[in-house]
Amino acid sequence: MNLLAPEADELALVSAPSGAGRVVPVILSGGAGTRLWPLSRENYPKQLWPLVSERSLIQDTALRAIGPEFAPPIIVCNEAHRFLIAEQMRDAGIEGARIVLEPEGRNTAPAIAVAALLVAEQDAASVLWMMAADAAIADAAALARALAAALPAAHAGSIVTFGMRPTAPETGYGWIEPGAGLPEAPGAQRVARFIEKPDGETAAGLFASGQFLWNSGMFVFTAATLLEELALHAPAVLAAARRAVETRRNDPDFIRLGPEAFRAAPSISLDFALAERTRRAAVVPADLGWSDVGNWHALWQLKSKDAAGNVALGDVLLESATNCYVQSEGRLTAVVGLSDVVVIVTDDAVLALHRDQAQQVKAVVDRLRAAQRPEATTHTRVIRPWGSYESLLMGERFQVKRIVVNPGGILSLQKHFHRAEHWTVVAGSALVTVGEKKQLLSENESIYIPLGAVHRMENPGRIPMALIEVQSGAYLGEDDIVRLEDSYGRA
Repeated sequence: MNLLAPEADELALVSAPSGAGRVVPVILSGGAGTRLWPLSRENYPKQLWPLVSERSLIQDTALRAIGPEFAPPIIVCNEAHRFLIAEQMRDAGIEGARIVLEPEGRNTAPAIAVAALLVAEQDAASVLWMMAADAAIADAAALARALAAALPAAHAGSIVTFGMRPTAPETGYGWIEPGAGLPEAPGAQRVARFIEKPDGETAAGLFASGQFLWNSGMFVFTAATLLEELALHAPAVLAAARRAVETRRNDPDFIRLGPEAFRAAPSISLDFALAERTRRAAVVPADLGWSDVGNWHALWQLKSKDAAGNVALGDVLLESATNCYVQSEGRLTAVVGLSDVVVIVTDDAVLALHRDQAQQVKAVVDRLRAAQRPEATTHTRVIRPWGSYESLLMGERFQVKRIVVNPGGILSLQKHFHRAEHWTVVAGSALVTVGEKKQLLSENESIYIPLGAVHRMENPGRIPMALIEVQSGAYLGEDDIVRLEDSYGRA
């Protein structure tokens, strides 16, 4: 059994003590996971990938807080990921999740402030359990014990974090020095100080002392405590979050924050805004088998390995290789005579690096962004609420795409100013609207969409519909879409 992917009976071990109201899990899903490029990208980041189990990281995170002692989760996420996350929650059997959409990423302090304000509308004494969407935890039972120790401290007014017992002199994490114990919460201690991500020499000293912990980024507190401390230490964050909540728009699936108000919030982490300033910080030391899955080296550490220390995923052939992480998303990838390397192959990019340089992948992504390369943010296969599309071929004034529409899926009613399109159905059936005319197309049937014509397609069948789209025109960008009507609330 993979401990990183606990089964349902193990997940049930993570339960809150009864008698004090239900704990509200708050999952923050705003990161892009650039150090796991080219797999993780802005349009489909690492928390949406099944990296350590058959479920995605965000599904594993949500499943850590199930049972009668937990309220449905609040998930704060990038607006562009809303349909992906909603679908993943449905697939995981998570019911009643409140998905809060950030108009723009402003880091963790504004995000958790919004969640606390929403919870406080019903009960400010409720406990929030703040979690990142993209961490792995091996020991579910130890997590349950840590949460049980944190809850009395949170009810007593502390802001509690889980401090991980370190296994290496890690420079990629913040560190915590624990202080005196809390009489009201056995197992919890005051935080003597937070230490920002240290250099190598400092990290080695912290690790050797045996007295310091890694900062996991998980926090437990009541909504009232968090809001009181934000008012004291980060009033600008709280004021912007409050305005964003007051001007929010609720639709059946999502909570849409007031965009102007939320964008006015300072972009700052909860650590900087509050945890390092408050006098109410506490820590529960824990050994959870925790990882933030922050880079390819960390993922290599988490995965099961062969006798030579290799992790091989996909169509991979290894010869005289040791301690390597090699993953292919389709192409045959052969690695010969190499040690301690990472090789990642996707449809449009190849990454090769030494494992001890895993933190440098972000620099590659920064250069791609500076050059405005699409590989920095977008995969060749793009997920949409109705299905997906992928670009197969692009040339001067033409592009070929494969479009898949889920059963019942319907694209927006739209038109283009700069391109015409030709659609050929290759699987299933498509109900196509062009102007005032509707037509049902079956396999091997096609239709032409003139430039400027109002059109849409939908899948009326019970199996996925696939078609090949050939675009031709002076400009083929995705922003040449004028949506006249849309079932998914897109502009």
